[in-house]
This record gives sequence, C-alpha cells and structure tokens, in this order.
Amino acid sequence: MEQQPAQAPGGGVDRAVETIFRIESPRIIAAAARIVRDVGIAEELAQDALVAALEQWPRDGVPDNPGAWLTATAKHRAIDLVRRRERYARKLEEVGRDLSRSAPHHLDEPSDPDDIDDDLLRLVFTACHPVLSAEARIALTLRLVGGLTTAEIARACLVPEATVAQRVVRAKRTLAARAVAFEVPYGPDREARLGSVLEVVYLVFNEGYAATAGDDLLRPALCEDALRLARVLAELMPKEPEVHALAALLELQASRAAARTGPGGAPVLLKDQDRRRWNRRLIRRGFTALDRAGAVATGSPGPYALQAAIAACHAQAPDYEDTDWQRIAVLYRLLAARVPSPVVELNRAVAVSMADGPGPALEIVDAVAGEPALRGYHLLPSVRGDLLARLGRTQEARAEFERAAALARNDRERALLTARARQVPDAG
Repeated sequence: MEQQPAQAPGGGVDRAVETIFRIESPRIIAAAARIVRDVGIAEELAQDALVAALEQWPRDGVPDNPGAWLTATAKHRAIDLVRRRERYARKLEEVGRDLSRSAPHHLDEPSDPDDIDDDLLRLVFTACHPVLSAEARIALTLRLVGGLTTAEIARACLVPEATVAQRVVRAKRTLAARAVAFEVPYGPDREARLGSVLEVVYLVFNEGYAATAGDDLLRPALCEDALRLARVLAELMPKEPEVHALAALLELQASRAAARTGPGGAPVLLKDQDRRRWNRRLIRRGFTALDRAGAVATGSPGPYALQAAIAACHAQAPDYEDTDWQRIAVLYRLLAARVPSPVVELNRAVAVSMADGPGPALEIVDAVAGEPALRGYHLLPSVRGDLLARLGRTQEARAEFERAAALARNDRERALLTARARQVPDAG
C-alpha cells in the first residue's frame, strides 16, 4: 500500500490516528463483529487496530486509505482469534475458503430475499436486541455505531456517566451470554426492534449535527451514516410510516448543515443562516419521504412525523421571521403530548416566543427548569437567556448566557455563548 512520507512520532500523526479512528470505528467494529459474532470482542479488536496504527503510522506514515487499513487490521486479528478457538472450527473453515479467494472483505452467509448485506445495519439491529433494556440498547448503539464516548452518551441521554458505563458493559455481557446473532432480523423480530433502531439512528444523527464535545460543531460522518441507515431502513420497511418520517426529518435537518457554520467553523444560529446555502436536493428528498410517511400512515402522526413536519415548516419559510411559528408551536404541543420531555418543552418555548412573545415562553421554560434531566444541560440557560434579553432583563440574561457557556462542552458552542453574554446590552 502506497503511503505518505513518514512523519515525526506523536503529535500530528497521533491526532490523525485518533480522528480517523473516531470516524471509522463503527465500520471497523461492524466488520469484526461479523467474523467473531461478539460486539464486545469486536470493539476490543477495533481498539487493537488503533494501537497498531499508533505504533506503525508515526514510523511508516499514514496510509492512503487509513480507514481501510484499520478495518483490515481488525478483521485479520478477528480471523486469527477465530483460528485460535476450537469451538469456532466451522467458522474457521468458512473464513479459510473466503480468504483463499480474495482479501477478507466479508464472510458469505445464507441469504434471504428480504436480507440486506450491510454490516453497519446488522450492528445496529444486534445492539437493539430485545434481551437488552431500552436504555442499554441506546447506550450500546451510540457507543458502537456513533463512536460516542461515555461522557457524550451521558449528555445525550441526560444521565450520569457512571450509569452509561454500567449499561454498556452489561449490554455487551448480555449479548455474549445469550449468543445473540449478528443479523438484520426478519418479520416480527425486526418490527420488535424497530423503535429502538429508529431512536438510536436519530441520536447518532443528532450527535453529528450538534456535537456534544470537541473542537467542531458538526461531525459530518455521523450525519452521513445516520442518513444512509435511515434511507436503507425506508427501503427495507416501506410500509412503516415512522421509518419514512425519520428519513424525512434527517434529510430536512441535514439540508441546513452547510449554513450552520461560518468560514472559521463558528456556529451560525438559525435566524442568521443564509438560506440560499440550504441544500435543495435534500429538502426535496425530505418532502418526498414525508409524503411517503403520510401515504402509509393509518393513525395519528408519530413523534418522527411531528418533528419532520416542524422541519418542513422551517424548510418552506423564506426567512426566520416569516416562519409559521404558530403551526410549529402547535406541533410541539402535540409532540409533548405524545412523548413528554423537558427538552421538547424547551423547543416549544422557542416557538411560542416567536408566535406569542417571550413572556409566555419564559413561563414554559421556568416550569421545566427544575427537572433533574436538565441539570447541567447548557441549552436551558441559553434559551432562558435569550428570552430574558428580549424582555429587557439584561443583567439576568447575561448571567444565564455565562452559565450556559460554563456548561457547554463543545468549544464552538462555548465560544458562541460567551460572545452572546458579552453582546447583551447594559440596562438603560
């Protein structure tokens, strides 16, 4: 494999390795899991590949295709592990036949007319197996598919880090103990896992769309993976309205990505975005998916359909002020009734502030301010600061923005909130 010139050990190469691994780890784990049939062992093999890269790349240079290098290393180690274990003798024979034909891109398996050959999707459905609790499914999938750290998952789920760590460890042990198959299931089994699968795909996208921590606001690779999984699911389950609704929501949200940051990577608020930079192709795809969701729906709209309808309101509006805020407020009220959540209430407050003014919106925010799930959630003081500023309560607003900045763990968001605190005018 042709490689770049060797670079000095440590420093830039180490950072490059870690960045590439963070992007590629879901595919590496999925590829290894297909061989060893154990997501816990697959994660360890992916870590082994990372260690190998940290040892070799500073000396030999970064490969032209670093993701493929990491995946191949993990798969070769997975094959070695299979060879060392007598109980995998049958699998060894299958792997050996495959290796004799070509490099080990994948293992051949019996197929089904409704099957799909996608290791990442298999990983999602495996991590969402019903032997795990709903909370464990979410934590494990965000770890394996989203590549999120324990701290990032904790913030996404609004729970302590120790709780997430326990969930992930127990989930991997349970899957191994139950010998859960690494597969995309069929029929009723697939339907039983669908809710969890949709939830984690949505959470993976959200982490890519607004990164919990780090130097950048966006993590495009996560958005792309989530979008691809949503599109695959829509083809796989064409009669499920919420599958199409999730695809619509992600398409519409992704359409704004280019306008969400300025030239230097600084966040750009929705009201300040140049809507000419919104991706019209993704918007069209979003509306098509939303139409499909409506065409197969038989009852009241589900949570993803409601959120997609909200995103559609934004996509249709020529500018921020002319957005149909009354309709968005109503949709958020319906969403809050369907899936009660203090975060939904915060979003509803923003819509109400535009439709009816900051006063009624502040009442909504203050009603949920004491919720334990929002303790340490930086968007609570951020929203409250905006409402207070609009009410002329500038000293309180500045304090809220400063508190939000202190809570934010994404560098870009912290800088934005700090700037907003400084921009609050002094009381007249």
